[in-house]
Amino acid sequence: MKTFDDVAELVAALPETAEGERRGNRSWTVRGKCFAWERPFSKADIRRFGDATPPGGPILAIRVEDLGEKEAVLAANPDSCFTIPHFDGYAAVLVKLSAVSTTVLREALLDGWLALAPPALARQHLGH
Repeated sequence: MKTFDDVAELVAALPETAEGERRGNRSWTVRGKCFAWERPFSKADIRRFGDATPPGGPILAIRVEDLGEKEAVLAANPDSCFTIPHFDGYAAVLVKLSAVSTTVLREALLDGWLALAPPALARQHLGH
């Protein structure tokens, strides 16, 4: 099972990132723009699950480029990535750290970083 410390270690490999706090939870930014954050379920979120059991364990939210990419990430990673009604129309996915592989988590964090990093910084990091 991955932890938020694992997330912090993967994010540290990306340029110009910082760890901070958002609503009392850990968050990660690139040049001040938040691309990943700890996302516990609110009471309203839990109510929306109705009779279904909400995913357990730590949950990480990660930004994606757009809603098309969101759908692609969800389709490619149904065991570890999901969304909730609160995120409808919002370009981000939720990741079950208890179910995600290191490879998928690393790729998702890079995609989130790329979604918000300045284009010149992204090109430099990717070697373009």
